Amino acid sequence: MLTFTDRAREMVRAFMDEEASEVEVLRIGVEGSPVAPRYELTLVSRSDRREDERVIDLGQFMVLIAEGSLDRLNGATVDFVERVNESGFEVRPKTGAATEVGAPAGPLADRVRHVLNSQVNPAIAAHGGQIDLVDVEHTEVYLEMSGGCQGCALSRMTLRQGVERMLRQAVPEITAVHDVTDHASGQNPYFDPEA
Repeated sequence: MLTFTDRAREMVRAFMDEEASEVEVLRIGVEGSPVAPRYELTLVSRSDRREDERVIDLGQFMVLIAEGSLDRLNGATVDFVERVNESGFEVRPKTGAATEVGAPAGPLADRVRHVLNSQVNPAIAAHGGQIDLVDVEHTEVYLEMSGGCQGCALSRMTLRQGVERMLRQAVPEITAVHDVTDHASGQNPYFDPEA
């Protein structure tokens, strides 16, 4: 089901001990696209349990998860990470969870894909890049950059000032454009004109 590392368990207990005695349960929620989930962890009291939440007893503490989020958290690992500029809980979905999502379908997805294939990708191909539609959730689109765009220092500007503008002009019902690219990894994360 859901796994907590030893460090995550230790930190949940430490945060619970710091809070008032009525804080006894950790609530975990999942929102957003399967390719770019957003996790929210909150300490609550037992009386805050909602009707649609399931209680999971982990021994040292209990976790509340909404029925609709159970499948999305199945096989996930919760860790507590400490990096140079940040620290906090990190939820890692099971390996391959994002790749299990099928290609987005529907009129909005088709229109976005058309703009990407006819306008965006021909323009960035000269730099060895490509941008693909990986998910659509309501009126929000999720894009992944690859080739020379993956990891490029200008990828954020390319997305916001170029791609997003083209998409919003051609498909005005889009409310948000999200980049789900792992810019730190990949076969060719930076364009090399000598290659």
